Amino acid sequence: MSYLINLSVLRRNRNFRFLFTGQFISLFGSMITYVALPYQIYHLTNSTLMVGLLSLFQLLPLMVTALIGGALADRHHRRTLLLISEGLLAIGCLLLALNAYQPQPSIPVLFIVAFFMSGITGLHRPALDSINQQIVDKKDFAMVGALATFNYSVGMIAGPAVGGIIIGHFGIGITYLVDFATFLISWIAILCITDIPKPAAPPVESALASVKQGFFYAISRQELLGSYVVDFCAMVFGMPMALFPAIAEHSGGVQTLGMLYSAPAVGALLISCFSGFVEKIKRHGAAIAIAAAFWGVAIIGFGFAKNLWLGLFFLMLAGLFDAASGMFRQLLWNETIPNNFRGRLSGIEMISYLSGPKLGDTEAGLVAAAFGITASVVSGGILCVITVGLCCVWLPGFWRYRSTVTSSSVN
Repeated sequence: MSYLINLSVLRRNRNFRFLFTGQFISLFGSMITYVALPYQIYHLTNSTLMVGLLSLFQLLPLMVTALIGGALADRHHRRTLLLISEGLLAIGCLLLALNAYQPQPSIPVLFIVAFFMSGITGLHRPALDSINQQIVDKKDFAMVGALATFNYSVGMIAGPAVGGIIIGHFGIGITYLVDFATFLISWIAILCITDIPKPAAPPVESALASVKQGFFYAISRQELLGSYVVDFCAMVFGMPMALFPAIAEHSGGVQTLGMLYSAPAVGALLISCFSGFVEKIKRHGAAIAIAAAFWGVAIIGFGFAKNLWLGLFFLMLAGLFDAASGMFRQLLWNETIPNNFRGRLSGIEMISYLSGPKLGDTEAGLVAAAFGITASVVSGGILCVITVGLCCVWLPGFWRYRSTVTSSSVN
């Protein structure tokens, strides 16, 4: 079996091909906005604390809409939910662009639109994650996870890098318009997906009861609970991205900012291109934990690095280990969660892997404001390693989990 990434599912599966292509393009635009928004906040306020508060402000709606989105994804047509949510996200990009072209861009408007778009993302992601189970065979889940990592890593490399260039040469407004255009392309791709049935399982009495049912299912399975807790701890303590604008300000400006955001994705791209090993490893819980711990170690190295290129190298290693952990998380979730629970569990997953970075941005900004950037980065990496180890002790079923699914060997 080759260790290179397996692309055969794209050749064999028309619906997945359209979904992957649309999301690939859309993610590129979203990553441009991902750089532009905190950069604009920092440029207008010159405050790392404000950047951290932006992330906290984005987290608040996400905590609610991710659960609602999960319940909706298990009750309604997931393709329709994707079309509605991506249309609303495109409108958010237009509002950001309109504000950017004002003589004095409004900081409250930036926070309000970011709040709105984060809330819509909470409705979008569960439908996106759960629709994969409907259009992809179980034997191809390892391939789907590797392709998702490849998609993310290319977007994170190209998006921030191009975003930095666009901001420097054309201004903030154009970056938001580029994101708008990519959402339109993705919307058309989703329209081309056919024969996606409504989830077969009958709904429970209410949306709240549905959410509770999904929550209790998640905490009843140690392998699932461990995957959420490990990722959450790693992202809260080992995610220093809120500090990148301040680091870039002292290390070369906006072009350096794009390099800092892109470096972890270089590592993710590298491991995704050689992701054939994922199908060989069955101890998914242990693989998630070990990779997350090495992510923390790499962040410690980044914190101590005095040279920009050495720091970028450690960020690349961090991204490599984070991507490895992510591939095994995706594989574990898709293999173990029934489709009639997939939307609700995806909402819980989303709270774990998206709220973690938002809280991490806030934590990093607060610690940096009090003790300095180096102390914030290094202490976060140390706490990441410690909390991952504690999780494995607390949830032995997660550490010992072994997959029994036979993956596809078609290349």
